[in-house]
Formats: sequence, C-alpha cells, structure tokens
Amino acid sequence: MASTSHARSSHDTDESHRPHGGGPGDSAHDAQKGHDGGHGDHARMFLDRLLLSTVLTVPILVFAEPVQSLLGYTAPTFAGSSALAPVLGTIVYLYGGQPFLTGGLAEARRRQPGMMLLITLAISVAYLASMAQWVGLFDRAIWWELALLIDIMLLGHFVEMRAVGQARGALAALAELLPDDAELVTDDGSTRTVSAAELTPGDVVLVRPGGRIPADGTIRDGSADIDESMITGESNPVSRGEGDRVVAGTVVAESAIEVTVEATGEDTTLAGIQKMVADAQSSRSRTQVLADRAAAMLFYVALAAAVITATAWLIAGDSNQALDRTVAVLVIACPHALGLAIPLVTAISTSRSAKAGVLVKDRMALEAMRDVDTVLFDKTGTLTRGAHVVTEIHPAHGIDPDDLLATAAAVERSSEHPLARAIVTHADEQGLIIPDANDFASMTGRGVTATVAGAEVAVGGPSLLRQRGLSPPPGLEQRTRGAAANGAAILHVVRDGEIIGAIATADEIRPESRAAVEALQDAGVEVVMITGDARQVADAVGDELGLDRVFSEVLPEDKEQKVRQLQDDGKRVAMVGDGVNDAPALARADVGIAIGAGTDVAIESAGLVLASDDPRGVVGIRELSAATYRKMIQNLWWAAGYNLAAIPLAAGILAPIGFVLPIAIGAIFMSVSTVIVALNAQLLRRAPITNL
Repeated sequence: MASTSHARSSHDTDESHRPHGGGPGDSAHDAQKGHDGGHGDHARMFLDRLLLSTVLTVPILVFAEPVQSLLGYTAPTFAGSSALAPVLGTIVYLYGGQPFLTGGLAEARRRQPGMMLLITLAISVAYLASMAQWVGLFDRAIWWELALLIDIMLLGHFVEMRAVGQARGALAALAELLPDDAELVTDDGSTRTVSAAELTPGDVVLVRPGGRIPADGTIRDGSADIDESMITGESNPVSRGEGDRVVAGTVVAESAIEVTVEATGEDTTLAGIQKMVADAQSSRSRTQVLADRAAAMLFYVALAAAVITATAWLIAGDSNQALDRTVAVLVIACPHALGLAIPLVTAISTSRSAKAGVLVKDRMALEAMRDVDTVLFDKTGTLTRGAHVVTEIHPAHGIDPDDLLATAAAVERSSEHPLARAIVTHADEQGLIIPDANDFASMTGRGVTATVAGAEVAVGGPSLLRQRGLSPPPGLEQRTRGAAANGAAILHVVRDGEIIGAIATADEIRPESRAAVEALQDAGVEVVMITGDARQVADAVGDELGLDRVFSEVLPEDKEQKVRQLQDDGKRVAMVGDGVNDAPALARADVGIAIGAGTDVAIESAGLVLASDDPRGVVGIRELSAATYRKMIQNLWWAAGYNLAAIPLAAGILAPIGFVLPIAIGAIFMSVSTVIVALNAQLLRRAPITNL
C-alpha cells in the first residue's frame, strides 16, 4: 500500500526508538511519520522498559533512607547492600532511560534542542551526582528519585504513543479493507484462488456476495449494490452494473460480479487515500510552527532557569537543594505536552474526516478553512449531478403521457446522447413497456429518428422542427415556455409528421445542495456559483438554491480570474469543483476543495478532497477546521501556561515559606500535563460536526 511503502521500521535508527526527535514540535510528528505499526512498536517498547524499570525501582525504594524515614521502618542490611541502589539505578538509567538518552543526543547533533535533551540533562545530572556520592565525591544521592523519574517518563511516553497510535488508526483500518486473496477467472471460465498481491491489470476476478473487491477495475459481468462507505462516507449502497468502475476495498452485496482489474497496489484509490491521510498527518501547519518555536524557546528558558536555580542555591550554601531544584526544573520544564498538543489533534481530525470521506491533502488548507467567508461552487457535477433527468412531460391534445414517453424512449434507446439516456432511464423507472424501434438514424445537430410500430418517429430540438417546417401547437408551446426559460432542454416528439408532445430535461440539482447552501449561509458564509452555462440556466439554479451570487457564461480559462476578483474584494475564498477547467481556480483559491468523483487534475490542484459528491461535506470541513483550531489553541495555552507556572515552583520560589516541589512530584505533574492535553484532543472525536 502507498503508506506502508515509505514507512520506516521502528528499528532503523536509534532515533526511531523515541517518540520525539528534533525540535519538540517536530518530535511528535517526525518520529511518528508513516505506518501505524511504528506507533505500536514504540508503545510496546516503552511498556517493556517501564515494566522492567518498575521492578528494579521497588528494591531501590525499599532501601532508600528517605522512604524508610517516611514510612518508619528499617531495611535489612547485607553484604553489598550499599551497592544495591547504584547497580540497579545504573540499569534503570541505561535501559529505562535509553530512549531519552538517544533522543537527546540526536537533538544535540541536529542542533535542535528540545524535550528529549531536557530529559537527558535531568536524568544525567541526577545519575552523575548520585554516582559521585557513591564514590565519595559528593554528599547527595537521589537514586530513588532518579528511578521514579524514569518510570514516570516512560509511563507518560507509553500513554502518548498509545494515544497517537489510536488516532492514526485510520491508516491501519484502510489497509485492512483489502482482502488477502482473490478469485481469478481463468481462460476456460473456472476460478482459482490467488493472492491479491499477484493481480495485474487485465486480470478478471470474481467477487461473491459479501466479498471485498481486491483491486480497482470495471464490472465486466453482472450487477450488484456495492457498499462504498469506507471510501466515500456514503452509508447507502450504490448500484453498479456492467461498465461501471468499482474500487478496491468496497463490499459487494446480494449478487456476484466479475471485475476486470485496472489498478492494483499503490495505484488503487484506497492506496491513494491512505497516502493522502499519512501525508496530511505528517504535514505542518501554521499552528504547528508556532508550537515548534514555543517549545524550542522553552528549552532555553528551562536551561537558563536551571543554571540560575543551581547558582542561587549554591550561593545560599545548600548544595543538596541546588541538585534537587536543578533536576526538578529540568524535568518539569520538559515541553512534552507542547510537543503533543498539535500533532495529536491533527491525527485525530484527519482520521475522523477520512472515515467520513473527507480527505485532507494539506493541513494548511484545513486550518485556513475556518476563516473562509465565501464558498465558490462550480455548478455542473458539484451543485448539480452533471447528468440530465426528465423534469416535465407535455403530451399534445389527445395523447397519453405514457405513450409519449415510451415512444420517445424507443427511438432514444439506440442513442448514446446524455439527453437520450435521461429519457430511457425515466421510462424504465416508470415501469413502461418500451416498444421495439427499427431503422434508427442520427441527424447531426437535429435529433434522431426511427420506425416505431410502423410509424416514423423523430425526437429532437428546435432545429428538427425548423428542418421539417413544423410549429408546436399553441397550448404545447405555452406549457414548455417556463421550462425553457429555466434552462431546460425541450425535445419534441414527431410521429408521422405530427408533433405529439414535448419532453423537458434538465441537469438535476443534488438534493443535498440546498442543505449545504443554507448551512453555509447560516454560518455567515457567502455562497457563490460559477458556470459556463447560459445566464437563464445559471439564474434558475441560483434562484432554486437561494445563492447569494451567480457567475454565468464564464469561460473555463476565466474561472481563476473570478476567484482573484473575489479575493481582491477582500474575500477569503474556498473553491469547490470537479473538472479539469476548475484546476486553476482550485489552485488560486485560499482553499481548494475537489469533488472526489472528479478528475485527477482537479484533485491534484486542491488541498482538500471530498471522496463523495455530497456538497454538505464543505460544511463539515469548515466546522472541523474550527473545532480542530480550538483544540490546538486550548492545548497550546495549557501546555505553555503549565510550564510558566511550574518552573518557578520547581526552582523553589516558595522555599521561604517551607514548600519545595519534590523531583518525583514534578515528574508526575509533567506527565499529568501530557495526559490532560491528550484527553482534550480526544474530545475532538465527539465534537458535533455536520456529516462527520
């Protein structure tokens, strides 16, 4: 799959054994890039180290004099008991602290000091001071504080890795959609089971009811309802028949189909979605850059505070407090929560949107969506279905409406024109018996003709009537005038030289479009439509949907200029489109949103992609953008505010009134801060967002 191809092993480098590397903001997504399994490996690695370190910490605590004094007991002594804490403490420092030590060294080598380097300094100062006391060079040992500190750090990082891994579960879930095996149809018509990875374009596979389609392709034989919810977010199954395209990972219901394979592996739609989600989760946003800078600055603030703290306590003549307070400052100032604040929110928002069929290609686009005050919709294929449907049937006097429709369908059944398909489809939906037609012929620019029940029947527009010197009866012309004024195409049906009626077809407005327009307008967003259609057609759609503004008769190359015009008026514009001619406008807009059923060019030009055709997804994107930003800011304020308040306490600012913050308590506070940030980010999963 696309995402797994670039995922690195969790054992590639020493740096990969940490959840953070580089700057603190980078840490929570650089080392967390790629496949979800990497997070599972990290979580297991931290858990393994935590369990062993905790077991080794117990005897260190039992023999620690401060603990004995606090609990009122005396630990037994034996030969070598004085070396118990140094030996076990060294193991805890080297084994339990290894992820932090390697991460800190990596940050130092890159000259991007951050959280890991702060933790490295804290545990190394505590370890060296304790070891110095054991060999008689110093009079203060804090073995038990060191062991507890590492245990708490490992626990905090384990919780973080679990949280991030769960947030990125969308990638693993997408990967699991593909079946392992496929039924390959052989040349003699029999089937044999092969690995899905062995399929190549041109192969034909049989997919039975309830089975998942193993590769992108086209239905060669059969028809079935297909559950595409995992790709588009649409809960209702979609009917697909011969010639229709189907997507890997979707589920076939009720009947078996044969599919000609067109794309496998990294070329499938599912793989593309997987890669898009992975790229979005690892891309950076403006808020992430702010968090990175704040976390990097915090390193220097913490280092300066530690130096000042040590100096002040040494001047005061208390070397023990100088050691304790310095270690406490370095620990409590670790920008752990700050490093997690943005990436975890991003991971949750992108995975949530992906499940609903909204794919985030560019996090900057998602972040900018909350400020959009104008949404510019392309008409055809976006607000409308891009396919004509029969809207009105007007029989001439004495003609049965069903007879009119069935006769027209008989002629049009041999035509591939979109208007012809609309008439035939409508007749089928009405359950009409369509008579046979012979001697079919197409008259370029005028219509089609055929023999139906011995009569010559022609179906066409105004040019057909002009060519034959016919005029609609006054009553019929009056009845079709309104539909024509609203942009409908009027096809007249002529039988043996007599007009027997007219059928109006129009590009059908999506039923979801009105709800999308109203929701955006309720949120204070101006809704504009742009189209190359004639003004009367565009205005008819605009009036029906209640749009704020309509740009009609716009040439494809001029759509980008309309976006620029709105921006010059001070608008922040989101452009929604699906065609090749929409690509420049999508790229020019502040946020480009491509309809997923559209062209690859449009999708490549957009920052956000709606996998389904439902325009209400635009409303959901805007609401998700606002909710995501709120969570980011909340987490940033909490993480930064916590550090600003905690550092003076750790330094001992309240020592004159008898309060000092123990090292272990400082580590707990730091971990609790991280847990609060993680829990707050998780609330985004339950935020009420339209269609998401």
